Formats: sequence, structure tokens, C-alpha cells
Amino acid sequence: MRLLWLKTDLLHPIDKGGKIRSYYMLRELKKLHHVTYLALDDGTAAPDAVERADEYCHDLIRIPHRTSEKLSLSFFSDLARNTWSPLPYAVQKYQSLEFSRRLEKEHGKADVVVCDFLFPSVNIPDRLSCPSVLFQHNVEALIWQRHVEVQRNRPARLYFRSQWRRMKVFERTACQKFDVVVAVSAQDRTLMEYEYAAPLVREIPTGVDTEYFCPSRSVEPDPYHLVFSGSMDWLPNDDAMKYFCRDILPRVRARLPRVTVTIVGRNPFPGVEALARENSFIRVTGRVEDVRPYIDEASVYVIPLRIGGGTRLKVFEAMAMEKPIVSTSIGVEGLPVVDGKDVLIADEPQAFADAVVHLLRNRDVGRQIGMAAAAKVRTQFGWKPVAQSFLKACDLAIVRWKKGYGEADGRRRTTTESVHPEVMSSRV
Repeated sequence: MRLLWLKTDLLHPIDKGGKIRSYYMLRELKKLHHVTYLALDDGTAAPDAVERADEYCHDLIRIPHRTSEKLSLSFFSDLARNTWSPLPYAVQKYQSLEFSRRLEKEHGKADVVVCDFLFPSVNIPDRLSCPSVLFQHNVEALIWQRHVEVQRNRPARLYFRSQWRRMKVFERTACQKFDVVVAVSAQDRTLMEYEYAAPLVREIPTGVDTEYFCPSRSVEPDPYHLVFSGSMDWLPNDDAMKYFCRDILPRVRARLPRVTVTIVGRNPFPGVEALARENSFIRVTGRVEDVRPYIDEASVYVIPLRIGGGTRLKVFEAMAMEKPIVSTSIGVEGLPVVDGKDVLIADEPQAFADAVVHLLRNRDVGRQIGMAAAAKVRTQFGWKPVAQSFLKACDLAIVRWKKGYGEADGRRRTTTESVHPEVMSSRV
């Protein structure tokens, strides 16, 4: 099979969840199938990103593209220009005429076009001469909805509400445009089937490299140390750790004053960096080459997410390293974990703090939970079966295309076609 894979960036450095999922999926697919990787390149990839692309594709096509650095003057200028656009800014910033032109030239050579994440779809023409798959790592509108729900600042809340509504419209229409949509959790699949009316959705689980993510038997965890890892330039992670340090950590330290926490992840926003400057018991690392030593040295892995969607690779990584996890419901949403057996789940600050203290005071309980979690991911969530499931979704797209089902039922749309904006709950 010849796959044309569409992406908004090069994969190296592989330092966030979406890149990790795409990299390991493509690495498996490349073993038996031909992969052409068409991507935007804004110049921020690793110096060896082009040379290392042969790890996951046979042919690499790069389209130069400029995006503004977050919080820069040009970034705020772009936000202002986006005010009158029907597109959410997170989508509009990836519009590229050159990408569209190259896609028109290349897609006729492919058996299947795969749009990796929602964002490249803004450059896909109304009709393709081959089957197409949308690989949805998240329900993007749900993430924006949760931003609205937790935002306290009124102007920011109004901005997030506007972006949420635009994202709902764009995402719903995009999901109806493809032959098959791939979701990474049962919750996401349900949303796309029943609220987006996507014609055909298949759920494919997230995987983890269990040979890479395994505990170091030479390291003894600090009995009073906590850790969180994730891309800190992703707003849900930024919100999670501010919330944790403001509302949960003080409750933990009131009972166990020696407790410390390390926040691991690239490009933290100034607010998170300030936490480390103001509190000696909080460490913020920024980007690291290897997250495993930081997970190894902690006794408990915390996931205080209040915003998010899809599945969280960080959960499987921590599970594979035998760490007991305390998470909110959103933090493990979409994952086949059992509260009290594989993880501890708590949604209120006091309950979350109680769970952390319980694990720190009862190390045998933590070890039991960590071992049960590791056994689950090692037996059920390797990347090879995940890639095989993805290929089945591609085969379905081919069958559906050949039958002409997409156009015959009248459900193919362009991304500018008007659809009803209330595709999700409007309680906020």
C-alpha cells in the first residue's frame, strides 16, 4: 500500500504525545508499506530532523511555512487578524497554498491519503482521487470547550468561547469529508459518530514502547517526590500544573512537608517557570532528552488535567515504568484503567491530595498499583497490533471509496460548507 501522510511538522524532536503516536505508528507501517510524508516545515525542527525522517518514511516532502512564536508580537498580531475569520486560529495558522498545490500533485500516486491530526485538513481540496483517512488524536473542540469551563478571566473566557464555536463547525465538517475517521478512544469515537455525524469512525488504541519505558532497577525513588511530564507549551498541561501547585500541592505539604514535585516538559510558559523561582520544592526542567530518569526518581506520578481529549500517552509511559498514578478523570479519559487497581482517580483538590498522601505513606500499595498497571500495558498495548488496526481502517477507506459510498450518500462536504454550530454541549 502507498500512503501519503499529511502533517503540520516534522517529527523530530519526538517530544510530545502526538509526535510519539505518529512516529511509532509510521515506523511500523513503513516496514511493509511505502510512506510519503508531506509536511509543513517552520524551521523549528531538530537539526537532524530531515536526516532522521527515513526512520518513519521513504519520501519526505517539506513545504516551508511560517508560524508565529507563542506570546510574540507577531503572534498577537495574528490573533487580531483572526478575529473576523470563520476558522479557529489553531487551524488558520496552518493554511498553505503551496501545501495544497503539492497535495494536488501527489495524491493521485497514493492508495490512501492520511491526514494526521485535524489541522492539515485545512489544505485538502474538496475532492481527492483516492481514499482518505482522518487520524484524530483528539476531539479538538472538546479541548476548547474545557478551556472555557475552567477559565476565570472574563476576556480570556470570551476568546476561548469564540475559538471553541469555530472549532466545532470546522471539525464537524472535516469529519464528514473523509472516508474513515480514526479515533483513539471510545469517548472520542462516540462524539464523532453521534455529534459530528462522521460517516465511518474506527477506534484504535494508543500504544507504548514497553522496551524503552521500563523502570531502572538501579534507582531508588525519593519517597517524597512527585513528577508530571508533558509538553508544557500545550495549554491543558500548563493549566494542570498551575492548578496542582495552587490548589493541591499545599494540601499535600500540609501533611507531608518534605514533598517536592518536578514538572518535566518543553517550553513552559512564564507562569509555570515562576512557580519554580518562588518555591524551592517545585522544579521545572524545560525540555529534556530523556524523561525516564525523572520518572524513575519519583514515588508518585500525578496527572491533574482539567482540560484535554484523546488518550494521554504520558499515562501509558508512567504505567510501563511501574509508577503509581494519581489522576483526574479527564487525565485518564479514554483509557482502559480501573480506579483503585491501575490508578487512583480523584477530581477534587482535597480528594486528589488525599490520594497522593495515601500512596506516599503506603509504599506497598503504590508498588502493587504500579506493577498491575505495567502488566496491563505490556500485554495489551504494543505498537505492532496498533499499526495493524490502523491498516484495517485504511482498507475500509479503500472499500468505501471504491463503492462510491462517500458521494452517493450525499454526506461529503467541503470545509467551508455551513453546518449547525451546536455540535457539543453549550452549557458554558
